[in-house]
Amino acid sequence: MNATPIDIYLDAVPEPQRSTLIVMADRIRKILPGAEECITYQLPTWKVDGHSIAGLGAWKNHCSYFPMSGSVLPVLADQLEGYSMSKGALRFAVDKPLSSALIRALISTRRAEVAAGKR
Repeated sequence: MNATPIDIYLDAVPEPQRSTLIVMADRIRKILPGAEECITYQLPTWKVDGHSIAGLGAWKNHCSYFPMSGSVLPVLADQLEGYSMSKGALRFAVDKPLSSALIRALISTRRAEVAAGKR
């Protein structure tokens, strides 16, 4: 099996971020089977029908989930209490991946936004 651009990115990430993001990538792949996997803005990104739906990143002191829209996180604010975030990034601990349920909610919200014509 050929490595995807995302796999290559993850191979270069130090531990414990690597293991955390591998779990996240596996969860995203289950939620978005068949999505295009690419690197966008130097980050692992999943696209559906040409629209960026989810992204991940690793930093020294945290990992980030990118919903690829500044309006997704406010919609889910009640589910995101305790997380650090900016308009377009949800930051989480280097050793604690987001739950499958939360990832599913983030992706569903973004996909609904795209279906409604919002980029």
